[in-house]
Amino acid sequence: MAKRPSTQFKPLTVIQEAYCQEYIKSPENQTQAAVNAGYSPKTAAKFASQNMRDERIQKRIAELMSERNKRLKVSADYVLNRLVEIDQMDVLDILTDEGGLKPISQWPKIWRTTLSGIDISKMKLEDDIESTLQKIKWPDKVKNLELIGKHVDVNAFKERLDVNVNVTIADRMAAARKRLKERQGGDQ
Repeated sequence: MAKRPSTQFKPLTVIQEAYCQEYIKSPENQTQAAVNAGYSPKTAAKFASQNMRDERIQKRIAELMSERNKRLKVSADYVLNRLVEIDQMDVLDILTDEGGLKPISQWPKIWRTTLSGIDISKMKLEDDIESTLQKIKWPDKVKNLELIGKHVDVNAFKERLDVNVNVTIADRMAAARKRLKERQGGDQ
């Protein structure tokens, strides 16, 4: 059977380019990206899989993601800096000396942009006495530290693996021949 000609230098089709554009919007769902690009819902999964094996599409997706990251100024440094800021959040930044909450306009930006939730309810009690219920949902500090620890430059959780790089190709070939002989039942 004749081998299919290489598409390495062939330009992407309009629908393949659309797939790349859609993929970077939601990389977690390749099939939906294919549907959004114009593939039939019946064949979208097949074409998404086919597209992801195409080196030209992989390269184009990498280019688009790189352009997006530059445009948004997102980098590994940015992510690590944000994680460190979250780790350094101190509740004293948002509390008054009496233990009440400062007005939100006086909170540091990291608090205003990072909290998972806030619930402030004022209730009138008897004799016109007001009571305030305040709940603040902090970011998950343990998860945050885990993400910092997984950062490429920190490697806090990376398992150590020692590799002997002095093994030659000849050594590996000899070991492979020995294993083959053992599997075949000795010298033959």
